[in-house]
This record gives sequence, structure tokens and C-alpha cells, in this order.
Amino acid sequence: MTDKTIATHNGNFHADDVFSVAAFKSLFPSFKLIRTRDLELIANADIVIDVGGEYDPDRDRFDHHQRGGAGERENGIPYSSFGLIWKKYGLEICQGNQDVANAVDAGLVSTIDAIDCGHVEGVSKGISLSQTISMFNPTWQEDVHFDECFEEAVDFASRVLTRFIASANGGISAKEIVAKAIDNAEDPRVIVLDKYIPWKKTVHALSEEALYMVYPSQTGQWRIQTVPVEPGSFEDRKSLPQPWAGLSDNDLQEVTGIDDAMFCHNGLFIAGAETFDSTMKMASMALNE
Repeated sequence: MTDKTIATHNGNFHADDVFSVAAFKSLFPSFKLIRTRDLELIANADIVIDVGGEYDPDRDRFDHHQRGGAGERENGIPYSSFGLIWKKYGLEICQGNQDVANAVDAGLVSTIDAIDCGHVEGVSKGISLSQTISMFNPTWQEDVHFDECFEEAVDFASRVLTRFIASANGGISAKEIVAKAIDNAEDPRVIVLDKYIPWKKTVHALSEEALYMVYPSQTGQWRIQTVPVEPGSFEDRKSLPQPWAGLSDNDLQEVTGIDDAMFCHNGLFIAGAETFDSTMKMASMALNE
């Protein structure tokens, strides 16, 4: 598809059209991009994004500005052009992995759709990825062309999309490993991993008993981490012992009696020791606290 022409609108751009082009950039080795509102050029393009007043996936027309829009998800979030493109091509972009495509849609695509369509209910506050993309537009003080800034924004969005897919794939691939660790735990309150992998969603889905996770750090030592009451919460099912808070090295070793204890975060959600056996001792002490 290297001979394809993709058309989107010119002038000011948003995350919707930027990520749409980034999505096709991950599919096609090359293509001709034109940013225009010329109806003849739009009509002759192979793929049309966010302009043209038409949604027809069979003909690769992906606009949502026409009267009545272009539909919405079951949760009420309307589709922007990015969502419409992901609906058709997301599975292919994610190498046929439907779970990954769904995760990217839920975590990235639908949020961009929501903001673009003004559906802000449930969207996180603060600087969003959509706002970040908008800041690539030239300010009134800058003598630079919109198309040049658009290309910079697409390069940035391509990197974000690639990393988002990798992150989603990593999280999904970890499920089976974490589930097996839960099944094999000698004490269901302490789950041991052979290496650090994303665990929170799986633990919350499969274990109501798990209190602590034990795993090796990237530097070779071991860590014990608390299980939060729910993903994203700063409240733990059971915090580490209060006397450990903020201590490290000799101070922590004196309090715990563990000669290679290294540190305990002041928030009592993570601590570490040099060896696995010592970290398991920390877990035992925390359970009995």
C-alpha cells in the first residue's frame, strides 16, 4: 500500500487526526499524506481521516463530524476518527491479538475519542495526551508551518502508540504467569514471582487473600510490595509494619533483626533485602504484625 494517498484536514490539529495518521504509519511502510479541505483532493484520496463528512469503513472514509456522528461505544463514548480507524485496523496493528487491541482501545483510543468529542465524563483530570498533542500546534509567536508541526506530532504519537501496544501486550502476557504463581503459593497471602512482571490486575481478579508480592529487583536484590485494596489505590490490604517506616540499612536491620535488610519506604508499601530468604522473613514478620 505504498502508493496510497491519505487525506486529513489542514490547519490546527488534535490528537484524533494525529494518532490516526500514526496508526496508519504503523501499518504501511510509506504513503502520501495530504492535509487539505479541498473536496476534490479528498474525494480522490484512498483513505480520508477526520474530514469529508462521511463514515464508510469499506471505502476507508473515517470522519465523525457529519450530522448524527459515527456511532458510539457501549459505554457511551462516541467514536472520533481514531476510534473508527482502530475499530477496523486495530486488530491488524496489534498483530492479531484481540486482547491487546481491546486494551489499547480501552486505555488510549477511547480516551482520545472522548476528549475529541467533548465526552469528558469519567476522563481523568490534569494534562492529557490530547492536550500534549495540541501543544505541537504553532503558537501565534512562531513562524512555522502547521504541516511541519503535524509531522512532529505524528512522530511523537507513533512512539506513544508503539509503547502503549507493548505495555498492553506485556500486561496481558503476564496474566498466566501471575495466575500460576497464585496457584503455587505456599501461603496464599504471599505471592512469589521469579521476576517482576505486571501483577496488580491479575491479583485483584483472582485473589482476595493476597497481601504481599515478593519478587527480584532488576539489580538482583529482592522486594516485598503490598497489594493495594484496588488497582490505583494508595490504600493497602495490609501495610508493612509501622516501625519499619523510612528506615534503611543498619537502622532497618536493627529493628527487624535481618542482617541484609536494605530499606522500607516511608509509605510502608515496599521494602527490600539482599536475598530471597530475608525478604520472605520480612513477609512473615509483616503477616504477624
